[in-house]
Amino acid sequence: MSAEPHTKSAPAPPTALLEQAASTRTKIADAYPFESAWFQAPGGWLHYVDEGPTSPSGSAAAPLLCVHGNPTWSFYFRSVVRGFRETHRVVAVDHLGCGLSEKPQDWSYQLADHVANLEALVLELDLKNITLVLHDWGGAIGMGVATRHPERIGRILLGNTAAFFADRLPKRIAASRLPVLGPLLLRGFGAFSQAAVRMAVARPLDPIAKRGLLAPYGSWHDRIAQWRFVKDIPMQPSHPSWDELARIDAGLAALRTKPMGIAWGMQDWCFTPAYIDDWLKRFPDAEVTRVEAASHYLLEDAPLETLAVYRSFLEEHA
Repeated sequence: MSAEPHTKSAPAPPTALLEQAASTRTKIADAYPFESAWFQAPGGWLHYVDEGPTSPSGSAAAPLLCVHGNPTWSFYFRSVVRGFRETHRVVAVDHLGCGLSEKPQDWSYQLADHVANLEALVLELDLKNITLVLHDWGGAIGMGVATRHPERIGRILLGNTAAFFADRLPKRIAASRLPVLGPLLLRGFGAFSQAAVRMAVARPLDPIAKRGLLAPYGSWHDRIAQWRFVKDIPMQPSHPSWDELARIDAGLAALRTKPMGIAWGMQDWCFTPAYIDDWLKRFPDAEVTRVEAASHYLLEDAPLETLAVYRSFLEEHA
């Protein structure tokens, strides 16, 4: 069952954006049968899905907010939406430049501005007692909002993500940041998204999943966020996103009392299992499930096992 999108009266997105979104959705209709919703964030038009009950009764009072990373989009959380929308309100957003959202060519694509977009959506929907479901860059962006509004956060579920500085940058990521080579590879040839559907999984993706993950990223124009996300990784204090990530890391202490569950794909070469220890330093009571047969795309490699972990966590901390 697909619920009606929970939107307030607002200006409609540009026709060209709606037409492009509709064209993309036709390629993956069976795998992504959710209603589209739209929000005009500070940076541009955000696309999101908003499924399930909204009445403040039972578990529906605790919405799940799914926040993706690079180079995925809300399609990555389709199993979460399907698995929980009968009992929970599930919101899965596409960051600006990603998925079906607007892809402005002159926006900053910096961490603080991604946080501001998501924050605006949370406030517009007035989400409270949120269960954050975070992956990849979604960790920093989601925690960026959480550290600004800890009173709105009820629980946190993490999967192969970070919200603090990395000690190292994998060579494959570092090469993607080179000024000329990076845009050519990531935007021109789609190397980042194409590589991810092979290198971010522990087993071959089925054709539908592969098509869905790649569907919104078919051109130089549409792959802008993939390049800008890689470029935005702060590795030195002079980086424009350094201060925002430092703020987020410092603010995690205010969330320490929130129940946290960690499900981690142990074959991830980028967000390696060492990141689990970094999270446990900040959240020593976090409940950790190590999924040995999964890599970075945890919900693609082990959706049933991961959803079972999420469901058990939510029942225990209802």
